[in-house]
Amino acid sequence: MPNVDLVTPADPSPSPAPAEGRQLPADGTAPLRRRLRAWLGEAPTRNSPPFSRYRWARLLTYLLIGWTALAIALAGGADLTGSYDLAHPVALLATSLQAVAIVLAVRRPVPAWLLSLAAAAVTALLARPHLETARPPGPNWPWSTPVLLAHMAVLLLFALRIRFRGTVAVLLVTALVTYVLHAGMETGHYSGTGTIAVALFAIATSVGGTLRSRQEARSELVQQTTITAEERARRTLLEERSRIARELHDVVAHHMSVISIQAQVAPHLVKDPSDELLENLAGIRGNALEALTELRRVLGVLRSENPEDPYGLGGPGTGAAPDAPQPTLARLDALIENTRAAGLDVTAEVVGEVRPYAPGVELSAYRIVQEALSNALRHAPGSTVHVEVGHFPNGLHLVVANSAPRYPVPPSPGAGHGLLGMRERAAMLGGHVTAERTSGGGFSVTAFLPGDIAPTPSDQPPTGEQTP
Repeated sequence: MPNVDLVTPADPSPSPAPAEGRQLPADGTAPLRRRLRAWLGEAPTRNSPPFSRYRWARLLTYLLIGWTALAIALAGGADLTGSYDLAHPVALLATSLQAVAIVLAVRRPVPAWLLSLAAAAVTALLARPHLETARPPGPNWPWSTPVLLAHMAVLLLFALRIRFRGTVAVLLVTALVTYVLHAGMETGHYSGTGTIAVALFAIATSVGGTLRSRQEARSELVQQTTITAEERARRTLLEERSRIARELHDVVAHHMSVISIQAQVAPHLVKDPSDELLENLAGIRGNALEALTELRRVLGVLRSENPEDPYGLGGPGTGAAPDAPQPTLARLDALIENTRAAGLDVTAEVVGEVRPYAPGVELSAYRIVQEALSNALRHAPGSTVHVEVGHFPNGLHLVVANSAPRYPVPPSPGAGHGLLGMRERAAMLGGHVTAERTSGGGFSVTAFLPGDIAPTPSDQPPTGEQTP
C-alpha cells in the first residue's frame, strides 16, 4: 500500500500526498518482486558483505573490488573500441555499466546481475554489424574479455549471498541469453566465446556457492555447539538440584522419624495419660508416618544407583546402605585422609570454637569441601592443598586453596560444573561461594554458610533407629 502519513484527530490539516517516487505500483509487480526475492533466497554469510568482522579485511576487500571495477571500466572501454570499432564514449559507457554492476553486487546482487547481463547483451548487439566486415578469425563474441571478467565477478558475489537454487537459476538464464545471441547470428567472423563463457560462469558460481555453503555449515555448527553447551549446563543444574534435594530429603526424613518415635514413646513417659493426649500423640505419629511414606516415594525417584566417584572421595548418598546417614563436618578428617591417599599434600586448619550446626549446613559444608578437593585432584595433580574451616558467630567460613600443579593435567573426567553445585548449595542456605585463581597459579574456593540455626539435643535419633 502507498506510504501515507497518519493524521491524528488533533491535527486538522489534511494528510500530505505520498511522495511520487515512493508510490508502489498497482499492477501487482511489487508482490511479484517480493515473491521472486523470497524464491531466490538471499542468505548472507561471513563471506558475504561485509566479508569479515575485521575492519582491515573489509577495507582490503572493498579496495580490491573498487580497483577491479575501475580497471574493467577503463581498460575494457579501450578493448571494445579496438575490437568492435565502437565509438569510445559508447564503449566506455558499456564497460562502466559493468563496473557499476560489480560494485552494486556487493549489496544488491539481483539488480547487479540484471544490469550486467543487460549491458553485456546490448554490447554484443552493438558489435554485430562490425563482425560482418571483420577479418577472420575475428574478435571474441558475444562475450568480450572485459565483459566476461565483469560478469564472472558479479556472479561470484551473487553466489556468496544467494542460495543454491537462485544461483542455478541465474546461471541458466545467462546461458539462455548467450544461446539466443549465438542463434541470432547468421553471418560474420568472430571467435565464439559462448561455451567457454558459460563454463567460466559455472566455475565462478560454484566457488561462491561452495564458500557460502561452507560458512553456513560452520555457522550452524557454532550455533549447535552453543545450544548443546547451554543444554548441558541446564541439565547439570537440574541434576545438581536433584542431588541436593535427595540429600536434604534424607535430613528431613531423619527428623520426621524422630518425631514419630517421640510421639510413640511419649505416652509411656506419663502416668495415666488422658484420652485427649493419647489422641493428639496418635495424630502426630500418624501424620509423621504419612509424611515419611511420601518422602520414601520421592526418595525412590531421586536416589541414584551408582554415583560416579573416580577419586574415591565418596559421593552423595553413598554408604553401606541406602539408608546410611548423610556426612557431616565430623567426617572431614576421613575425607582429607582419602585425598592424601589419592596423591595430594593436604593440610587442615580449624579456626574458632567448634559448635554444632543445622544438618543442612553441615551437609552442604562437607559437599563443598569434597567438590573442591575433587577439583584439585583433577586439575592440579601434585599440588599442595590447604583446607581451613572457620567457626564464627555469624556462620561457617570455608577455604580450600591449592597451589599450581606440579604434573601435567590429564583430561578431566567430570562435566566441568562442580562450581555450579557449590553455588547452588550455598545459595540455598543464604550463603555464597567465590572461586578464583591465585597469584601463584593455583586456585582458591571460599564459601560462607550462615549458621544461626543449630540442632537441639532432641534432634538425635534413638540408638538403633535408622532414617530412610
